[in-house]
Amino acid sequence: MQRFNTARDAAMKLRPDDPIYCFHPEVLKADTRRFMGFFPGKTAYAVKTNGEELVLKTLAEAGVQTFDVASPAEFKAVRNVAPDAEMLYMHPIKAQSDIRLALETYGIRVTVVDHEDEITKLTRVVRALDIDPGQMTVFVRLQTKGHAAYELSKKFGAGPAHAVELLQRLSRTGYKVGLCFHVGSQIEDPDTYERALASADWVRNRAGVPIVELDVGGGFPAEYGHDPNRKTPNLPSLDELMAQLRGDITEWGFGDMPLVAEPGRVIVARAFSLIVRVLLRKGRRLYINDGIWASLSDSWTGKITLPARFIPDPAIRQRNGDETKIVPFKVCGATCDSVDILSRPFWLPETVDTGDWIEIGHIGAYSLSLRTRFNGFYPDTFVQVDTPFHEGDAPQGFASLETMAD
Repeated sequence: MQRFNTARDAAMKLRPDDPIYCFHPEVLKADTRRFMGFFPGKTAYAVKTNGEELVLKTLAEAGVQTFDVASPAEFKAVRNVAPDAEMLYMHPIKAQSDIRLALETYGIRVTVVDHEDEITKLTRVVRALDIDPGQMTVFVRLQTKGHAAYELSKKFGAGPAHAVELLQRLSRTGYKVGLCFHVGSQIEDPDTYERALASADWVRNRAGVPIVELDVGGGFPAEYGHDPNRKTPNLPSLDELMAQLRGDITEWGFGDMPLVAEPGRVIVARAFSLIVRVLLRKGRRLYINDGIWASLSDSWTGKITLPARFIPDPAIRQRNGDETKIVPFKVCGATCDSVDILSRPFWLPETVDTGDWIEIGHIGAYSLSLRTRFNGFYPDTFVQVDTPFHEGDAPQGFASLETMAD
């Protein structure tokens, strides 16, 4: 992998027509250790957020020893880079063959359910393999209520009364049992965790069985930019949010219990930036060589505003407009699909033109995981960049400058 001091250096040297992922390994290590220092329990990185080998290897180097996995491909990816790491199989809905693979081949002994049929599938495999249920920890996943970019309880989780029944059934079968919840991805309400903890306490008190562990899931928000035409989100900083969570855990009586968190976005978001090229400027529209079917789907479906930095092509000698004037551009992706238009504008200098580059920051979460090969476009070129995106020149794009909101 080629190495550069800045993304601008990479753009000037490579003059790429294809998107380039800029990996910032020291940022990933720092953000990982920061989270682990804040959370009073086990940190299980959510592999779905970004399962690239270079990411998993860097996380292991940073001290991550536990990974939240959801599929055979993720089992294999973790085992390839961290043979001794613990894996938690935390997808609530699983194929029976995948359960067997997890238990028999990968030695996984922690999983989750939110329905009695999942207990039936699990128990069939446990008995077929002659595994003592007491060697297994099975979490029951609760539904939660809150506000996030992605609400996960619309799809997963048992209601409180149902969760009580599931815990009791698991305990009767001989499993060790835990409680877990996931408040959604990129939460927008810091009180969401307290409501989930209150529900977990209600369930625990009525189940009447020993609860050996509590998993608070993910949802910890990463810091992005904001659009000055929209209300600025009012979220606490990570240290404030984690202080509140630690207080809530103690208040609801879980302080002495082993804890697990499944962070993803908050750890890996800042670890990558992306260099894209403007293929065409058409008025106030920019057509770039990436889009919602490649690296930018998360900014479309989650309506997340990413920070960006203009990298002008020095070969363009004459420009129109005022370079000090920052204006919004509608951004169209590379594919033939007319839906391939971002939900948030790029705020860039008025002089941006065909052939220029844009560095988009904080795209480490989900951007690589969700890219497709639609229309034959598949960004897959990586370079290492030493200067973190947030330490470079102030980004103009995506309204990430505080002055633009004044």
